[in-house]
Amino acid sequence: MAKSVIDPGHAGGRTDPGACNPITGLQEADVNLAVSKLVAHYLDTAGCLVRLTRTEKEQQETDSLQYRCDVANYWGADLFVSLHCNSATNPAAKGFEIYTTKGNTGADRIATCITNQVAATFPELQIRVDWSDGDVDKEENFYVLRYTNAPAVLVEMAFISNPEEAALLADPTWQDEMARAIARGVTDWLSK
Repeated sequence: MAKSVIDPGHAGGRTDPGACNPITGLQEADVNLAVSKLVAHYLDTAGCLVRLTRTEKEQQETDSLQYRCDVANYWGADLFVSLHCNSATNPAAKGFEIYTTKGNTGADRIATCITNQVAATFPELQIRVDWSDGDVDKEENFYVLRYTNAPAVLVEMAFISNPEEAALLADPTWQDEMARAIARGVTDWLSK
C-alpha cells in the first residue's frame, strides 16, 4: 500500500499564514489545509496510506521545513505533495504551477500526472509550465523538495493575490474539485 504525505504549506495562524489576499484577508495556510485534508480523504478512499504534515489551523512545529521532511522520511513515504497558493505583486498574475527539484527526477512523472488531471478538470485555469527540459514542471531547489527522500512536488494551486483566483481558492466546491484532481494525479502515478 502506497504511503502518501500531503503537506499543507505554512504553519497557519499567527505563526505563518503564508500569502494573504490584500482585499479579503484570505490566508494561504487555511486554503492549503482545507484542500490537503480533502486530498488525504480521496487518497485514503483509493486505498493509500496518508499522513498530513499539519492537521490544525495553526501548528507551530510545522513552521520548521525540516519537521515536514522528517514526517515523510521517518515514515518511509513513497511520495510527498506540498500544497500552496501562489502570490505576486502584480494582481493580474494567474494560473497553476507545479515544481520539482532540478534535473530529471522521480518526481517529474508525478508532476505530469497531477498537471494533466488539473488541466482536464479546470480547462479555464492557465497552466504555467516550463517545457525547457521536456516536461511540464518548473524546477527549484525548495527545501521540502530537496530534503524529502521520496519523490516530492510542490503545487501552486492558483494565485491568492489575483481577485478572481482568490474567489476560487475560497470556494469549497472549487477546493473539492482541485483536491479530487490532485488525488487522481497521484493515483495515476501510482498505477503506472
